[in-house]
Amino acid sequence: MRLVTHVHDGEERPGTLVPHGAGDRLLDLATVLGAGVTVTDVLADAALGARARDAVAGADPASLPSADDVRLAPPVRPGAILCLGYNYRGHVPDGEDPTTNDPEFPDVFVKTPNTLSGPDDVVALPAVADDVDYEGEIAVVIGRRAHAVSVEDAMDHVAGYTLFDDVSDRSWQRRQSQWALGKCFDGFGQLGPAVVTADEVPDFHDLTVEVVRDDVVTVSQSTSTMVFRLPFLVSYLSQVMTLEPGDVVSTGTPQKLPDALATHRPLADGDAVTIRVTGLGALTTRFAGTARTTAQNEGANA
Repeated sequence: MRLVTHVHDGEERPGTLVPHGAGDRLLDLATVLGAGVTVTDVLADAALGARARDAVAGADPASLPSADDVRLAPPVRPGAILCLGYNYRGHVPDGEDPTTNDPEFPDVFVKTPNTLSGPDDVVALPAVADDVDYEGEIAVVIGRRAHAVSVEDAMDHVAGYTLFDDVSDRSWQRRQSQWALGKCFDGFGQLGPAVVTADEVPDFHDLTVEVVRDDVVTVSQSTSTMVFRLPFLVSYLSQVMTLEPGDVVSTGTPQKLPDALATHRPLADGDAVTIRVTGLGALTTRFAGTARTTAQNEGANA
């Protein structure tokens, strides 16, 4: 299933995307599962999940509204948003061991709840942020409480996958050894559009993460090149904190392609970036605001 949270008369309700022709239709699961049920509940409760699947199987897509006409909120509202830095290997010359420069442990940081935004939200560029950048990632959604789980059992606690834009301001990130301020501006964690349940993804480590900006692919790399594989990550994090249903673990971003690195340009008003992964869909982040570029700041300080 592809589970979403949609906004109906100001209320967030669970739904699922049903393919129809070249697009998707929305099945409102609140009419099936009852008031107050969330996507997290569907992911965590096998009985609710089975009822949702039955509803999808019995639905007539032609009778459902187009998903394009529905406003989507973040698919889940996580209690914790955990992120990985430097979790993809860069280019390795032929004949060299690709693991030579692997770190010993994952580089883990936290994004705070104020960063969460949905796929239809516009991300505001703060005036004090002068080097806003994007990071296209696959996020894992926990469906079953995980505390000190083994690597072998870790995937039993993963309910599904979605896309995440770890928006970051590099200038604030460079101000300190801890990245929190550069990572935690309001809205700097766009999540969605849907949680694709784990049974729909045969091999997490056989996906390609692509990011497109200005009609140019700036990131393209396989999850097979991750330094720390998903079962290890879930197990590792669960040794420290109990992961609860709905919590999100964002698995890191690949390095930008050489041309994109060489022509880095901070995000500006009107810019848009699209993250796409076959099987997981696409997430477009749109930016608006008054963030200044580095060049403008240098001019102002001259």
